[in-house]
Amino acid sequence: MRKGRSRSGPGAIGGPAAPPPSSAPSFPPRPGGPASPSGGNGWRRRPSAFAESAPAASMATPSSAAALRLCATGMAARGAGGQARPGPVDGLRGPPGRPRPRRGRAIFRRPDTRVLWRTPVVLLDVAFGKSVIPDLDDSFKESRKDDIWLVDFYAPWCGHCKKLEPIWNEVGIEMKNMGSPVKVGKMDATSYASLAAEFGVRGYPTIKLLKGDLAYNYRGPRTKDDIIDFAHRVSGALIRPLPSKQMFEHVRRRHRVFFVYVGGESPLKEKYVDAASELIVYSYFFAASEEVVPESVVLREMPAVLVFKDDTYFIYDEFEDGDLESWITRERFQNYLTVDGFLLYELGDTGKLVVIAVIDEKNTSVEHTRLKSVIQEVAQDYKAHFRRDFHFGHMDGNEYINSLLMDELMVPTVVVLNTSNQQYFLLDRQIQSAKDMVRFIDSILNGTVEAQGGDSILQRLKRIVFDARTTVVSIFKSSPLMGCFLFGLPLGVISIMCYGIYSADTDGGYIEEQYELSKSEMESQELTEENQEQQEPSGEASAMQTMHEPKDASEKKKD
Repeated sequence: MRKGRSRSGPGAIGGPAAPPPSSAPSFPPRPGGPASPSGGNGWRRRPSAFAESAPAASMATPSSAAALRLCATGMAARGAGGQARPGPVDGLRGPPGRPRPRRGRAIFRRPDTRVLWRTPVVLLDVAFGKSVIPDLDDSFKESRKDDIWLVDFYAPWCGHCKKLEPIWNEVGIEMKNMGSPVKVGKMDATSYASLAAEFGVRGYPTIKLLKGDLAYNYRGPRTKDDIIDFAHRVSGALIRPLPSKQMFEHVRRRHRVFFVYVGGESPLKEKYVDAASELIVYSYFFAASEEVVPESVVLREMPAVLVFKDDTYFIYDEFEDGDLESWITRERFQNYLTVDGFLLYELGDTGKLVVIAVIDEKNTSVEHTRLKSVIQEVAQDYKAHFRRDFHFGHMDGNEYINSLLMDELMVPTVVVLNTSNQQYFLLDRQIQSAKDMVRFIDSILNGTVEAQGGDSILQRLKRIVFDARTTVVSIFKSSPLMGCFLFGLPLGVISIMCYGIYSADTDGGYIEEQYELSKSEMESQELTEENQEQQEPSGEASAMQTMHEPKDASEKKKD
């Protein structure tokens, strides 16, 4: 354990600026073999003419005739016993007085037969639409444990899977040509759903590297170079040693961001190993002695964990930076980035605010280029001041940012996003220089700029309405007939149901009313009959009375 505190201070590393990383990272050391002084891994890339032509062949499938011509050309370059046959260049005569070049020696080099015999076969597979990646089945569950596999779990109906297919073929060809120990395959997750579920496949496409009993998910951009870099990083050693200064400089030129543990065995190293086991899918982790570290790096105490990025370094401080794994998560990105939707989602794990210049890269006007250069200048000159709280970058176009903010932003502009709680800050002043941008960022830290958005209940309801409206509009814009069918058919069914319900209620009410009416008529008829019955005896009594009255009168006359 460290006994004191050490500040994480930037220090310029001597030497030229680090170029972008290569598309073919190093492999782990070959068992029993020494490390290569140039590459540091003992693996040597096999020379191949097909390594340059494979991407083009896989992206655009050539015709069968063109593929056969390529194969014929490749095979014609071989002569008897592996000697190159003379080509048309051998027939050219040089200037007078100069000897003709010797055939097959000065003009042509002896080809690598290990590659030439594979090139026609691969080209023919691509020409006739045959995939170079094997399809895996149920037997893969038992056979995979002996090898390291990079597998694409796909669904035949998935559009994203179809878009990834040519890139995945390029990955398989490149990995095979460079002699990688990682095998590349693909599996139809709909046909082998139970096996895919065991590997934790929940969406399509899903890329996983299977190494023993471990399965690593790939969540990076779906490009050939990024996928290959992921395979090399995860398939190798968890903590890679740096035995010399030359190796250290090679790693520094090769990788934009990497972490180094300096020192011997300690509790800090145990935490470093645990963090590396979780975050190896994102970055490289190395270990070195104090003698290997460049002289420009000042270590106040040992052991120490450093991150090298942006032509400088920062030292982990447990008191200021907190948990080591959280610190690595925050520092695994460069300070200035080209931002897209996927990267913006990944930046949400860092807890930092993202300052984005929303521009149109095709527009070369002064306003667009000025905002981008201002953000780059702030990210470079004030990285020691803002690196704990901010990331910087630019985004091409405002379509994604508009959907994220549920608003229409004018281009060019600057927006500051807090991806942890979906808040954002818009410019409240004109930005003419880097100092103006620094004042605006300081005002955000001071709380003088009002935050918009958020994740309140009202904002969530607004998000639901916005997403529904956007989905409907996009469907009608892309395919009006499909939109009419999708929305017209349910509306028609609902209308028929409503009409049926309304009609059923009306008829029932009429029958019930008619029944009530007939019942009342019957009751009134019964009353009239009763009245008539009551009136009949009274009538008879009156008749009898009238009959008795004359009799009385006659009796009186007789009297």
